[in-house]
Amino acid sequence: MASLEEDFPRGGTAKKPTESKIVVQRTEVDNLFQVELNSSLFCGTTVTEMLHCFSLDMFFIFSPQNVKEGMLMLGCVKEVTDFEVTVGLPCGLQGFLSINNISDSYTKLLSEQLDSADTEEICSLPHLFYPSMVIRCLVVKLDVARGGSLSIQLSVNPKLLNKALTSSSLKAGIVLSGCVDSVEDHGYIVDIGISGSKAFLPKQVVEDKHNNSEELKVGQYVTCQVEEIKNDGRVVRLSVNPHTIAQACAESKQGWNLTNLLPGLLVKAKIKKVTKHGLILDFMSSFSGQVDFLHMEPEQASDYTEGTEVQACVLYVEQSTRLVGLSLRSYLLQPGTRVDPTPACGDRIGEVVKGCKMISANENRVQAIPEHTCRILDYSPMDQIHFVTLRRSVIEKPFFRYHDLQAGKIVEGTVSVLLNHGMVVHLSDHIKGLVPRTHLSDIVLKNPEKKYTEGMKVKCRVLSVDAENKKLYLTRKKAMVESSLPLFLSFSDARPGRVSHGYIVCVKDFGCIVRFYNGVKGLVPLSELSSEPIISPEEIFYVGQVLKVKVLQCDPEKAKMVLSFKAALEGETEEDAESHFECEVGKVCQKQAKVLKKSVNGLEVAVLPGEIRAVLPTVHLSDHVSNGPLLWESIQEGDNISNLICFSKNKQNIVSPLWSLEEGVVAKDFSEITVGMQLIGWIKNVMSYGVFVEFPYGLVGLAPKSAMTDKFISDTTTAFQLGQTVIAKVTNLDEEKRRFLVTLKTSEVMSPEGDAQTRLINGLLERGAVAEMLALRGMHREVFSKVKLDLHINNCGKLTSGQKATAVILHVDILSTCVHVSILSKLVGKKKSLTEGSKYTAMVQHIDGDFAVISLDDTAQLTVIQARSHLNEVFLSESEKLKAGKHLTVEVIEPSCQELQGLPLVSWDCSAPKRQRTSSENQTGSRGYCFGQIVQGKVRTVKPTCIQVTLEDGSTGSVHVSEVVAAEELCLGSFPTSSVKVGSVVTARVIGGREASSHRSSLPHFISLIVDVYVITIFCDFTAVKAKDKLKSYKVGEEITCFVSKVSLRNVMALHYCWLLYFFMIMSPCEIRKQLIQFLDSFGFSGVHNLEEGSVTLGIVTKIQLQVGLLVKLPFGNMGTVAVTDLADAYRPNPLDGYRKDQLLRSVNAAPTLRGSSRGEFTLSLRPSRYDEEAKPVKDPEVSSVDKLKAGQLIRGYVKAVGEQGVFIRLSWSITGRAQLQQSTTYFVNKQKVLSEHLPPNTLLTTKILSIDEDEKLVDLSLLPADTGKPDILPESLGLPLRLTGEAKKKHDTMKKKKRALSESDEVTNSLKLVLLSLFISPPPLSQQVTPSSAGQSRLQIAAGFSWDVGLSSLKPASAAQEGDCSDGEDQDPQKKSRHELEQEKKAAEKVLLQRETELMDPNLRPQEAAAFERLLLASPNSSLLWLQYMAHHLQATQIEQARSVAERALKTISFREEQEKLNVWVALLNLENMYGTEESLKKVFERALQFCEPVPVYQQLADIYTKSNKTKEAEGLYKTMVKRFRQNKAVWLSYGTFLLQQGQGDAASAVLQRALKSLPSKESVDVIAKFAQLEFRYGDAEKGRTMFDKVLTSYPKRTDLWSVFIDLMVKHGTQKEVRALFDRVIHLSVSVKKIKFFFKRYLEYEKKHGTPQSIQAVKEKAMEFVEAKGTEAAK
Repeated sequence: MASLEEDFPRGGTAKKPTESKIVVQRTEVDNLFQVELNSSLFCGTTVTEMLHCFSLDMFFIFSPQNVKEGMLMLGCVKEVTDFEVTVGLPCGLQGFLSINNISDSYTKLLSEQLDSADTEEICSLPHLFYPSMVIRCLVVKLDVARGGSLSIQLSVNPKLLNKALTSSSLKAGIVLSGCVDSVEDHGYIVDIGISGSKAFLPKQVVEDKHNNSEELKVGQYVTCQVEEIKNDGRVVRLSVNPHTIAQACAESKQGWNLTNLLPGLLVKAKIKKVTKHGLILDFMSSFSGQVDFLHMEPEQASDYTEGTEVQACVLYVEQSTRLVGLSLRSYLLQPGTRVDPTPACGDRIGEVVKGCKMISANENRVQAIPEHTCRILDYSPMDQIHFVTLRRSVIEKPFFRYHDLQAGKIVEGTVSVLLNHGMVVHLSDHIKGLVPRTHLSDIVLKNPEKKYTEGMKVKCRVLSVDAENKKLYLTRKKAMVESSLPLFLSFSDARPGRVSHGYIVCVKDFGCIVRFYNGVKGLVPLSELSSEPIISPEEIFYVGQVLKVKVLQCDPEKAKMVLSFKAALEGETEEDAESHFECEVGKVCQKQAKVLKKSVNGLEVAVLPGEIRAVLPTVHLSDHVSNGPLLWESIQEGDNISNLICFSKNKQNIVSPLWSLEEGVVAKDFSEITVGMQLIGWIKNVMSYGVFVEFPYGLVGLAPKSAMTDKFISDTTTAFQLGQTVIAKVTNLDEEKRRFLVTLKTSEVMSPEGDAQTRLINGLLERGAVAEMLALRGMHREVFSKVKLDLHINNCGKLTSGQKATAVILHVDILSTCVHVSILSKLVGKKKSLTEGSKYTAMVQHIDGDFAVISLDDTAQLTVIQARSHLNEVFLSESEKLKAGKHLTVEVIEPSCQELQGLPLVSWDCSAPKRQRTSSENQTGSRGYCFGQIVQGKVRTVKPTCIQVTLEDGSTGSVHVSEVVAAEELCLGSFPTSSVKVGSVVTARVIGGREASSHRSSLPHFISLIVDVYVITIFCDFTAVKAKDKLKSYKVGEEITCFVSKVSLRNVMALHYCWLLYFFMIMSPCEIRKQLIQFLDSFGFSGVHNLEEGSVTLGIVTKIQLQVGLLVKLPFGNMGTVAVTDLADAYRPNPLDGYRKDQLLRSVNAAPTLRGSSRGEFTLSLRPSRYDEEAKPVKDPEVSSVDKLKAGQLIRGYVKAVGEQGVFIRLSWSITGRAQLQQSTTYFVNKQKVLSEHLPPNTLLTTKILSIDEDEKLVDLSLLPADTGKPDILPESLGLPLRLTGEAKKKHDTMKKKKRALSESDEVTNSLKLVLLSLFISPPPLSQQVTPSSAGQSRLQIAAGFSWDVGLSSLKPASAAQEGDCSDGEDQDPQKKSRHELEQEKKAAEKVLLQRETELMDPNLRPQEAAAFERLLLASPNSSLLWLQYMAHHLQATQIEQARSVAERALKTISFREEQEKLNVWVALLNLENMYGTEESLKKVFERALQFCEPVPVYQQLADIYTKSNKTKEAEGLYKTMVKRFRQNKAVWLSYGTFLLQQGQGDAASAVLQRALKSLPSKESVDVIAKFAQLEFRYGDAEKGRTMFDKVLTSYPKRTDLWSVFIDLMVKHGTQKEVRALFDRVIHLSVSVKKIKFFFKRYLEYEKKHGTPQSIQAVKEKAMEFVEAKGTEAAK
């Protein structure tokens, strides 16, 4: 049995779940190294094993996972609100005491007060509880809160706390807890939760002991001691003396046992064992408990030894595991126990503390780090200890509590929910704020849900914060969020003359009241509203309007302020004049600035003495990028900064300490910029096409990619950093658009003389200033106390621990507290003197950002140099950068420089002096290639204007479009580069190259855009011709061949023959696309030229067609088509998504490949495999012909159309397969419309080829799940019948044959009937073609989707006309008819009569005239079918009013007993009003229907009507009304849930389920949850539905009906692995054998259909094991 239990833990009768335990899912481990202190101690242990552990004196570490319902604990009140009390529990836990878990009497009192009209005297929780109050509580419920944390619900109800006590167990001296039940004249009746006992607490005792005159209130919690017991425990007198209670120890004689032991009791105990986690104690002779190390007195830790007697307090009792927690802390043992909820050092929750040390831990790697930085998360009053986190993501959060937020701060958050009064925005997991409705925008939004959606990221500004009550108000008004004016956070900030933005909160006749931040508000009098006289302010201003206001008067003491709109608009105010800097932009400001606030992006400063606000961006702290973080860390709020330079005065004053701005020329406006001007600026933004450089006064220029550096760069982000200082030279001006281009090339930008030495000195001075600031703050000791030496050892042998070594300091890294040293003998030796002008070979010893430490030969001298010799210098490869060990040539400028603290000042060069090239080398490339040399290479990329080639030695060459084909072979309108394919090998000749030093081409015309090392050409005739000579050879009027270089706004084409001339213009992608279209249309070429099969070209999408694909416009006026099967190598759903009109299809990623042409029309392909040999493997291969297909092959394709013959699927551009209806779905479909709705064009399907007709090129396909392994193409929710197959179909065909034979045997009888019918029935009019017998048919059930345009089949006319009498003399046929002819005529007449009788008996025929309907209604007045057909008859003729009148007649005519018939008419009338009426008319009909019919069906039908007509908002409103009115109706809740899931609102459906469970009787809960789970499978999240079923069946495992439903759903929606796991659970249920056998049969059927022979055999073996285990009972 042991093995059986191990294999099947869910089944059998061996283990029955006794209680449900909530598993808390923790999303993140709040530990830097993910150390779990207690997860391995009792992991997987049972209660018996745990008890055995305690018997072995093992210490059990208490954790949240051990908390169980019913557990008793001692807690301390932390916070009290009106409806809930937050209680601190032992071991850092926290619980919540709800208002309905106090006592029965208090709950009754609240109900009475709420029912009464007077609610002023309601006694809320703050009257009963106070912080620091110690209470006994019981865990009543465990929940999992949002985020996966454990939520503990507590109760202090005495009936739960003292339920183990009885009247007989009460003894004098016992300390109990209770709640005041009632207030009497002389005392209080206290509820102590013991049945049959009444406890009385004298009022005089309470007043004497508590020293106050306030009476206790009903529900108030009291800790009291039993003084006297009378009448066998029926009457108990209590006392509340704190000294007596604190000295009362629980004793064995009082009858305490584990079931009634209470927290808070004092006991005398003896230490049994001392462990590293705490103590194990024995008390009251038979009890054993434990003391966690947190509850040991720290000063007496060494006194705790085995055998020592101590006094302890019971903290918690867990009866199932016999676990008793004790405490030895003095604050729980002293009289009048009160625990301070906040520490003596104050509230520090949320504070980030540095330099924390680990006292003890279970992991050595945690202790290996000497100090930590942590954030305080919470404080446990019961343990008197702070809880912290080492997680960096939490530590780096800008705010952790409401206290961290200040008014005026700009924050970012996520929209949580939209309410009527505003929008809730979550700033973090625990902080949320409200944006009032008037603050959602600068104007009042009527429909805010159109602008804001749940989960949207928004930026807000804090209006006010109430940290104590956790209330945060935000604003989304753009004018206030982006305002650069001073903020009025208090009345003291609103000095007269200052201007700020405020919002109107009230408009009166006497003026407007304007509010700012933190409740600061003022009055704008009527005279100050505008310069124009205003009579009625309400007509001009509105609440919520944001305006600029100027302070006229302000009295901070009285909190009054007078403001003005008029003064704020009258030009510059006094404040504006005050706000101007006295210094010019670009000049050093002599004033100091005080740091007000630090942020990651910069510093907010106030320029003294006027405290004018300004901003100092972080990137502008230094010209040296590496110095920026160092300066930011060292500067603190309150520091003064000098030598600032103002570079902008627009929206906000922006200052910078960049010394380089002072050196350069400053242009104040665009008009002052000239070509060739050299400016100093900084990188503002880096784009793929270049970088934007910003200059003072807000001027911005663009440095294109080609002008960023003298070298070729592929990635612009690797060249410059944001904020980096650069020197730029203006190269081009666009006067019309006021834009200009600059170059950053070091060859074109002149650096000021001595620039490198000046930058070096300034950078080192900045670092010296940082060291001084740290020294003044006393931080240098702290820094160097953490210093670790980084010894650089070079061929010095191995160092041993404790060995002394002489080292020289290379660099001190203050941020990382690391000192870099070297012990090289040549550096630690005696220094040699240097002479000015001497040259040395230096070696780089250390690199630190922008600086490098070098050593000069063997002089033992060290110095510092700039890592970059120029501000704009760019290192694109690691070999170009300075690194340790690299040798340089340096020249001493100053042997001992004072600014460098005595170090030598040198200039350096990383390469040897260049030598002039000889004449023999003049025509040789830098890598040995000569001009005219023949080389081979492999084509890497092909572009319209050039070809990139990789040469044999790995270098790169470029072939220009003019050098691909010889001039005489060129064809007008062709693309020469299209003839070359990627990966092909070409032979070329070298015609130019770049010099390694300057990276310039030796051919001057290649300076602009030649980007590779070598330029090659494919044709062989080559003669070196200079550019000047070539230009001189052109003559006026000469015809030359040109290549399109660029298309400008005026269709200007740059002409190039052999050498390409480029024009630089700035053009947006949209403009390029438009001009390219014009360019393609401008050519008048005829013919296709070189567009042949397999060639590559460009095209523009002109149209997107679902049935065809993409229509593409090609060069020379040609058109092409791309089928959906040729868009990619891997098919995807919605293949045309991502393509748009006018999109340019480039050859790099989607070049069309031509497959054939006729009259300029081409079939194209965008498959990468067609033009790229290195493309990814093809997932869906291209099918060029039927020969490549095989029967039984699985292939994917797109739906082309759905017809009566089946589903047509496009397999390629030329092949279309067909899946017949019986091969398309397992359901019986009699209308192709069903398939059309679920299979729109271009739906991706997997099919199986059944057969191929190669002659006719026909392909038969199958979409059945049995063939494709995919789900059915039609969903189960349609409720369609399954198609008959196999034996069922044979049986159906046999029954059909029998019926046919029976009909033939009755032919004689039918003929006789027809003869009689012909005698009595003449051809009736159309109005009588429906017999009254049709009234006896089944009643009509009208669905919500009633359609008026669907009628009954029309009557078929007679196939033969009546012939006249043949006895008339002239018309009589003289020839007699033969006997055979007479028999044929007789049979024809009988056939006509039979057809006539069939038509007349058809109940589906509908009259075509109103008179016919009237005659039928006389016979069947109660038939709603006839009435609705009559209404449809009028609606087909667009007679809306006549249809309404027919409906009204029907409601009056149909008998009141026919409720269903009347409901059908009401539903039809609701449909009519919904389609053709107004909302008002629909509402009136609905209200009338509610009066005459059952309300639930009427509500449901109208909701369905709304849903079918896509009126989602109206339907949701109606459902909300239904669940309020019919909350006891299960069908209403299910209908509402179905609607929400169909709309994709899964979370709302879950909320509806919770409401339904609270509203419906408990016996309906299981069925409701099961129904909602089925709905989740059908319309929502299948995984969520599976989880719901799993939870229900865990609690109710014997509901085999639910197991069957669950299995059906998993078979359709789950994987085979999940289904098998479910079957394995079911067959081990503890239910009857008959039911288990039923599930075994289903298991076997499933394996036979989906499994393998091995899995089938495994099921059979499990069945045999079951039979053997159950014996004869299972064998029956």
